[in-house]
Amino acid sequence: MSAGRFTETAMKDMLFDVARQADLCADDFLMLNLTNNAVFALPQAGLVVRIPRSFGLDERVLKVFEIAQWFEQIDAPTIRLARHEMIETHGLHVTLWTYLPHTDGRPTTSHLGEVLREIHALPLPPFRLPEWNPVADARARIVDAEGLSKGDHAFLLDWCEELEPAIVELRSHGNHGLIHGDAHAGNLLFDCHGRTVMCDFDAVCAGPRGVDLASVAVGDTRFRNTDKYESLKRAYGKDVKLLDEWPTLRQARELKMIVAVVPYLNSGNGVQAEFNLRLDSIRQNKLDVPWTPFAQLALRSSR
Repeated sequence: MSAGRFTETAMKDMLFDVARQADLCADDFLMLNLTNNAVFALPQAGLVVRIPRSFGLDERVLKVFEIAQWFEQIDAPTIRLARHEMIETHGLHVTLWTYLPHTDGRPTTSHLGEVLREIHALPLPPFRLPEWNPVADARARIVDAEGLSKGDHAFLLDWCEELEPAIVELRSHGNHGLIHGDAHAGNLLFDCHGRTVMCDFDAVCAGPRGVDLASVAVGDTRFRNTDKYESLKRAYGKDVKLLDEWPTLRQARELKMIVAVVPYLNSGNGVQAEFNLRLDSIRQNKLDVPWTPFAQLALRSSR
């Protein structure tokens, strides 16, 4: 795979191809995200177009499509598909979602705690979900990493090997069920009725519910978001940092936060420098080194 196939320009070209196939006008498009997926809003059409940035994630797109339809059937607090069909462009499956414009108020981690309590109370769907497996996900990302140095490649694979037994142990016991897998306030929206809904189902799976609290808990340290974690903790009613499995949950989340962009290290936007900073902080066991969100770096460059 060539990294050049997933640049910002390439993803915009794919957007226009999707618009052509779906008989849509994309002249008013807004780029919402450019990390694991290229996410574009078409406000006039009331749609969000979500295009994966890896050929290796096709199975995940199919899972997202299926879980989204089930969420709609049970009226879960989640975003809705705009069309119950996928569009293919350049060998990638593209999904279309309902566009919910940002309001004056933005969802907070207090809203996140409330939504997570609802999601964690849901049963497992009547079809098989993948098991939470952050190590396997990380290895899949590393395979696509053309811009990764040999030393960094070896370190990440060694980290996966060291973490895997703890992940297997954690999956074998504990408070398991349906989890979002990437729960943070940035994945929340208000629908037209004022209901808080969750979006981005890439990581939805069956696993320890503490995974969904670890995202903000790690952000407490790495992104200096202490107030956000305190709000989540109060709304959800549990402090994940007090659980015995917290060290494993923290490492799993940090691994995910580092390898998320390894297929795109040649894309510029300050991503390489941030990646280096994150990896060095892990190598040196510096738990308090602050990080900058990759999405924030990507969106800076598009302005």
